[in-house]
Amino acid sequence: MNTNQQMPATQNDAWGFWGTMNEHASTAWPLAMTAISDATGQPLESVRVFLDSRHGRHFADDLQNGLYRGQTLADAINAATQQWMGWTIGRQTSKQYGIPRGLPYLTGFVIHCEIAEESIAA
Repeated sequence: MNTNQQMPATQNDAWGFWGTMNEHASTAWPLAMTAISDATGQPLESVRVFLDSRHGRHFADDLQNGLYRGQTLADAINAATQQWMGWTIGRQTSKQYGIPRGLPYLTGFVIHCEIAEESIAA
């Protein structure tokens, strides 16, 4: 990740990742942004769009589960990132979202969210 790049702020503090992380949001945000960007190779702005989406809320649910199991915040973020990278896009998800089959789930949804936001802005 380019360390000179500004960390994008959430544009959805009520829902998505930020809203789900509650009191952990401000600490978890830069850790999750960096972990996801590093894992997927996608820019921070694309990761921001993903985390602000309903998919980001589901990602945060996995972090909350890790915290509930006693993991540190950093360990929960790394575990969720690895889990989402380990899953692959299947036939039904590919058909529903237009994400290529076999792509890591996390990569696919980060890219999908960015494309969806661009198409709304266009």
